[in-house]
Amino acid sequence: MAFRFGILCFPKVQQLDLTGPYEVFASARDAEVHLVWKDLQPLRSATGLWLKPDTTFADAPDFDVLCIPGGAGVNALLSDEETLAFIRGKAAAARFVTSVCTGALLLGRAGLLSGRHATTHWNAVDFLPGFGTIPTKARVVKDGSLITAGGVTSGIDFGLAVIAELIGREEAETIQLSLEYAPEPPFGAGLPETSSASVVAAARAGMAGSRAEREALLF
Repeated sequence: MAFRFGILCFPKVQQLDLTGPYEVFASARDAEVHLVWKDLQPLRSATGLWLKPDTTFADAPDFDVLCIPGGAGVNALLSDEETLAFIRGKAAAARFVTSVCTGALLLGRAGLLSGRHATTHWNAVDFLPGFGTIPTKARVVKDGSLITAGGVTSGIDFGLAVIAELIGREEAETIQLSLEYAPEPPFGAGLPETSSASVVAAARAGMAGSRAEREALLF
């Protein structure tokens, strides 16, 4: 049995939000992974990597897993009814509706997070209650058919969790071993509570422009 994964691929997507789970999904047996956008023209991620969608909204099949990554490009999509309608439509047919990082904000804007437990990037989690969402502090949060991941690198953990749900733990562990995913970060600065005040301030400053734009669009 083939499993179909659909990942939204849009201008200024955070590439690791997309490529982390893509690598995991594409490594699963009988997997069919689509990068979906309005057209098939190459587009650039938030950090400049060129990506090539392979399926349009119009031609997209139904998916077992619909995945919405995040990134600075999310802001423009918060008021893009074509994209929000596509998400709603495909979510209705998907076995699992999922997001990585600030992709959760698009799920929220599409009306898919009301009353649900979910997570997102630490610098955006305070936006979740505005969608009626119950913010949950975890790297991966599962609430029935909804699976959300925290910031950027959590997309790999999330991808493995999705495969475990869809195919089984042994398949997920086999992929993890094949990818040699055994993280040992050189520093303990992966979360605000484990970072110095100066590092947190620098990180917030780097994201301030995108956050301010997002806040203006949401409230």
